[in-house]
Amino acid sequence: MSGLARDAKVLRQLLSGLSGPGSHADRLERFYGPQSEQYDRFRERMLHGRGALIERLAPDAGAHVVELGAGTGRNLGFFGARLPELASLTLVDLCRPLLAVAQTRVAGHRNVHLVEADATSFRPGRLVDCVYLSYSLTMIPDWRAAIDNAVSMLKPGGKLGVVDFHVAPHHGWFSRTFWPRWFAHDGVRLSAAHLPYLRDQTRELDFETGLGSIPYLPALRVPHFLFIGCKAGQAAG
Repeated sequence: MSGLARDAKVLRQLLSGLSGPGSHADRLERFYGPQSEQYDRFRERMLHGRGALIERLAPDAGAHVVELGAGTGRNLGFFGARLPELASLTLVDLCRPLLAVAQTRVAGHRNVHLVEADATSFRPGRLVDCVYLSYSLTMIPDWRAAIDNAVSMLKPGGKLGVVDFHVAPHHGWFSRTFWPRWFAHDGVRLSAAHLPYLRDQTRELDFETGLGSIPYLPALRVPHFLFIGCKAGQAAG
């Protein structure tokens, strides 16, 4: 199958949108199920800054890490030599078809665990050193609850990292209008409130913005942001 034919399967789902009856998990399964095998190849060209987020979070050897909205587990590849040194990496997602892809990716990694759960309510068995969301915050209807939950599971001094699509008041009219409407069809909710809320809930350690390409829209660039914050309090030890 050619690359264009594989892309066509994804594009058909994008055009159909994320909607319909049932729970959020039901809608995710209908939307991502038919495109799950092509998910990574297509989105590799539009989800920018993921490797930079993992590199800057730089969890120490022995750290306990959680990814909320982990999807297919693609971000495992960005950890490199750090991955086997982690005490645990827990990948949390609500979408079964994407977790099925992730299952093949985590095989052989004894310290990596998959959990089917909601990012707003999942709780690990212990406080962790690092939580991150990679292009999942905009997919979570109650995103404030997801941020609150992420902060609550961190140790004092633990890090929260987010990379995602971005709109802000200083962006031009086109970005503030076009991109939220474009992505909303597929259940991606861009909001200028994301960044202020992250800054309210954590102490900012790192932040940058960028512009990234989108497949089949060569003349356009979509804004994204990278944020790392620290939970209030001093880390033990």
